[in-house]
Amino acid sequence: MKYTLAFDVYGTLINTSGIFDSLEELIGKQAKSFMDTWRNKQLEYSFRRGLMNKYVDFSVCTKDALTYCCKVFKIDLSEAQQSDLMYGYTVLPAFPDVKAGLEKLKESGHKLFAFSNGSSSAISELLVNAEIIDLFDGIVSVEDVQVFKPSPLVYEHFNQQTNSTKSDSWLISSNPFDVIGAVSYGMRSAWVQRSPDTVFDPWGIEPTTVISALTDLFKTS
Repeated sequence: MKYTLAFDVYGTLINTSGIFDSLEELIGKQAKSFMDTWRNKQLEYSFRRGLMNKYVDFSVCTKDALTYCCKVFKIDLSEAQQSDLMYGYTVLPAFPDVKAGLEKLKESGHKLFAFSNGSSSAISELLVNAEIIDLFDGIVSVEDVQVFKPSPLVYEHFNQQTNSTKSDSWLISSNPFDVIGAVSYGMRSAWVQRSPDTVFDPWGIEPTTVISALTDLFKTS
């Protein structure tokens, strides 16, 4: 069977740790803790805004999270340095397995869509930079419904935009909150466990399958 595949972008296709080198040059040994806190706070802000019905572009969550980290770590970054870090988020690299995995899935007849909390323009820029945009049939962003994952409205929006159904679509994501959201909505979902140390949230809602690389998804689907 051929499926419509929804690929999360940040952390699944695109390695958000790619910002580490820039941070290390700026702040040295605190770079890893700063980077992890930045990413976690970025997601937290999107969740909170979703609950409050206070949607903003995902880049605003990213910028606010950066400001938070500067305060917490007591690091005084100039406006230019912060702008450079924000720009770095637009040119992050893809994980090594991504291109080969997408090519195999495309060749086997599945429809591939990038599906993200980020804006269509931001995601397009990322995928162009990573040289994988031509492998996708399109981009679906939450900006049209103005609420973030894991709201069920977002997954419903994906099905509407791609003329797919719950039964013939899969979400592929490294983010457990995204996987749980999709499965709760009724889609099948593959959790990409990018690190063996990553723990899936013990909610009793499990992914349809667990993979460590996109090339493994070809075997599954």
